[in-house]
Amino acid sequence: MFISRLALDHFRSWDHCLLDLTPGVTILQGANGLGKTNIVEAIEFLATGSSHRASSSAPLVERGFDKATIRANVNGETSGHVTTYEATIRAKGANRARVNGGPSTYLRDIVGDIPLVAFTPDDQRLVSADPASRRQFLNQTASLLVRGYADTLQRFSHVAKQRAALLKQLGAADGFDAARDAALSGLEIWTGQYIDLGLQLTRDRMAVVDRLRAPFRELVHELAGAGEDATLDYEPSFDEIMQGDDAPRLISEHFRRLYAGEVARGRNLIGPQRDDLLIGLNGFPAREFASNGEMWTLGLALKMAVYRLLEERFGTQPIVILDDVFAQLDETRRAQILRFAAAQRQVLITVAAAGDIPDDGTFAGARIVDVAALRARNDEEIL
Repeated sequence: MFISRLALDHFRSWDHCLLDLTPGVTILQGANGLGKTNIVEAIEFLATGSSHRASSSAPLVERGFDKATIRANVNGETSGHVTTYEATIRAKGANRARVNGGPSTYLRDIVGDIPLVAFTPDDQRLVSADPASRRQFLNQTASLLVRGYADTLQRFSHVAKQRAALLKQLGAADGFDAARDAALSGLEIWTGQYIDLGLQLTRDRMAVVDRLRAPFRELVHELAGAGEDATLDYEPSFDEIMQGDDAPRLISEHFRRLYAGEVARGRNLIGPQRDDLLIGLNGFPAREFASNGEMWTLGLALKMAVYRLLEERFGTQPIVILDDVFAQLDETRRAQILRFAAAQRQVLITVAAAGDIPDDGTFAGARIVDVAALRARNDEEIL
């Protein structure tokens, strides 16, 4: 599977961009600010429904416009069949999608159709940063591996916002009037949905972590040596999730105990939006004890483990993005990711300058796209 054509309208800094692609290695070369990362970010968003650079859709839309469009022709591995995926990103409102120009549907309905793994400078932060970075990684990975996960995530996010709004309303209410009674009644309904969707989301994430655990450990051995032992564990804020069929009842009781604190703070105090992925190295928390180099190794191993699971699920090599990673890696880790990338069906690489392209011959046959020239050409076509 590979992308043969990409078209962008009003995405980030691109008013318009049309780029034909081929299998093999394509290197997008250009100075910072020209929009090379925006190109690969658009592909990442089309595949996963999210971006590692933004927590919402609004920053993805060119300033002054209310929507952006991404279109990609995706060629099948052996059949040669081409599928056109289109995503419409709105600065406000729901994002939409089309397949082969068909009826408009929700973006989440096409998430997971295009297997893709993006390696970025933020991979080290999967270990060192706060839990939100690891949750975003899990959400992207689960959206590709678990059918329906993106829909569950979207519905849970909506319910969580509604429940938090009611908690704030109750905290601001004075006395026991009709409005407070209505808010209490609504809170009970939203809490039930919050628990059901939160349980599903958490169980899906735990299942993904269970699948990642073995390849992650093997890859750390391959990258760092057999003496390095890495672990992955999911830490839910619902401890009661481990109680099987009794989990919904026990979590509901937990929420009753938390009620006063949630109202006082006006926020949801437990749920999958507060969970974490625990990464360990040689029996210690990697976030606290791993060196800078070890964190890079763990981040690379996590992304390579995702690649293996996607390859197994789709029966084809996922598209690989290497976004400005060579300047961040030492010689050893650069060589490791070079060997990995050289064996893939389609690789898209961004670099700021020609000197950032590895000169060991690995990418001797790569196609190099001058992003400044691409931008000038697309601007001329618009005029």
